[in-house]
Amino acid sequence: MSPFLIFFVLLGYFFLLGTISFFTSRNENDNDSFFIGAKKSPWYIVSVGMIGATLSGISVVSVPGMVRSLNFTYMQMVFGFFIGYVVVVSVLLPVYYKLNLTSIYGYLGNRFGSLTHRTGALFFIFAKAVGASARLYVVAIVLQEFIFDAWNVPFSLTIFLTLFVIYLYSFNGGIKTIVWTDFFQTIALLLTVILMLVEVVRLLDFNVFSAVKVLVESSYSQIFIFDDWHSRSHFIKQFLSGIFVVIVMTGLDQDIMQKNLSCKSYKESRRNMLWYGFAFIPVNLLFLSLGGLLLIYASVNSIDLPAVNDSILPYFAIRLSPLVTVCFVIGIVAAAFSSVDSALTSLTTSFFVDILKKDKQVDKKSRKKIHFGFTFLFFFLVLLFRFWNNQSAIDTIYTIVSYTYGPLLGLFAFGLFTSYSIREKWVPWIAVASPLISYILKVILENQFGYVFGYELLILNGLLTFIGLKLVAYKPKMNKEEKTLE
Repeated sequence: MSPFLIFFVLLGYFFLLGTISFFTSRNENDNDSFFIGAKKSPWYIVSVGMIGATLSGISVVSVPGMVRSLNFTYMQMVFGFFIGYVVVVSVLLPVYYKLNLTSIYGYLGNRFGSLTHRTGALFFIFAKAVGASARLYVVAIVLQEFIFDAWNVPFSLTIFLTLFVIYLYSFNGGIKTIVWTDFFQTIALLLTVILMLVEVVRLLDFNVFSAVKVLVESSYSQIFIFDDWHSRSHFIKQFLSGIFVVIVMTGLDQDIMQKNLSCKSYKESRRNMLWYGFAFIPVNLLFLSLGGLLLIYASVNSIDLPAVNDSILPYFAIRLSPLVTVCFVIGIVAAAFSSVDSALTSLTTSFFVDILKKDKQVDKKSRKKIHFGFTFLFFFLVLLFRFWNNQSAIDTIYTIVSYTYGPLLGLFAFGLFTSYSIREKWVPWIAVASPLISYILKVILENQFGYVFGYELLILNGLLTFIGLKLVAYKPKMNKEEKTLE
């Protein structure tokens, strides 16, 4: 397919993003709008946009591809996701609204002190900067292969142009703009998946009912695994992991929670989270169904598929039809942009509020400098990934990033479920030691007992942090009035 056609379709897509940005940010340029949308975001717009923001370009190619080796067992984790959203709505969201937080890590400062506050924020900043840059790297590779390689455009320029577009529509309006651009990009992503499904069903000469029947009767439709405790796909492991992944990577993630805090009230924010949490079930089922039908199509037509699961969807995207190619490029760009733009905004917010502790009401110039600084950091990190040029390196990066959320889980759990104070000077050491000990235990258990860790490693990491905090905890002294009440 002509790179020119894809390029002009993307230009039209970027033009729509710019138009949305213009109308959402033209009348408001204050920090309150940038950080929390002046608490005026419609919950239903946030709810739809959160789907695209939580997904990524990596999810778009990975979830359909994993069907070959894992069937539909990923749905076990997706079911756990919804329970995780219920926990976040019931436990964390009320605390954030009660304290009227701009950054959720302000809770740690309120509960323990400034050093703990900054420690939590720094763990988030590291994880989000590396993770978002890796997502952007995946999209840049696609754009390079589909468009810019044909024009001999260097990869660094592809990254620059991509980040330039994201910077232009996000630097002024912040969350107020991101809420609406993410809504638009989620709609684009979902339409892309549906159109690709329709195209594959047509090529198989099926209708909707026959496609569903063939999928259900195939081996790919297996969802539950109860008999193999050593498997990473065992139901208990996957379900519990799904719960804790959401608690940590949504409830303790400034990027995701910042949009929820932009809703008008706790009631609307709760409604938003429950709706989009439930929506993940049919959305992921769509992704898996696409992967299953592609595998069936390959089997029927005796197609030799790439060895790497993540390459299956791109392989078909450039071979089936021009419609599929265009849909694939738009879908992966929409998924990546909706996660990267919100990551950029949340990093700016966290660094401004948590690390520098600037006055959000007056200091707009610093906020814009920080936003530009993180944009440049993304550019540097993506080029670093390109230099590394190893898919397993990206997998390793995501593994490292997943460790950083464990200390956040331990810190918040200790604050919420105990009444102890802590000796703050030990907090950074505990937060660093817990992932290291988790890794050592993982290696020992896998090598000596054959136990393969999945995302439950996150739970272990959080538990170690909790235990470490308990070792440096103490009961705060009560004044006379508190003793009398007791």
